[in-house]
Amino acid sequence: MSSKTISLSIIIIGMAVSAFILFGDAVMPKENNLVPPPNNAVIQGNTQTISLTAKGGFTPEKTIAKAGVHTILKITTQGTFDCSSVVSIPELQIRKNLPATGVAEIDLGTRAPGILSGSCGMGMYPFEIDFI
Repeated sequence: MSSKTISLSIIIIGMAVSAFILFGDAVMPKENNLVPPPNNAVIQGNTQTISLTAKGGFTPEKTIAKAGVHTILKITTQGTFDCSSVVSIPELQIRKNLPATGVAEIDLGTRAPGILSGSCGMGMYPFEIDFI
């Protein structure tokens, strides 16, 4: 092989490696692109606690929880002065002002399987809890 052929081969291989490094996920997607659900639902004894933070919306927006377990929703705020300082859960007729900084607890009772939806006071920032 000539030195031109070797040089050209090295350049092509270098470009291919660079493209794979930069665009590898687009060219060869991972087998499982699913993001695991957040671990914000914890059962201790006979009570499940779901933790959310409220500021510019609710985080996480989607929670998976266990149905049939007494559940407390714990919402933490820190300097929250936007519309997520009010939580609304229409199905349970709950509308609660949250402290600007602190923790508020809402008793959700024992839920059957299904999705419980909530939002901020203006309905702009939704969240859901999927009880399974």
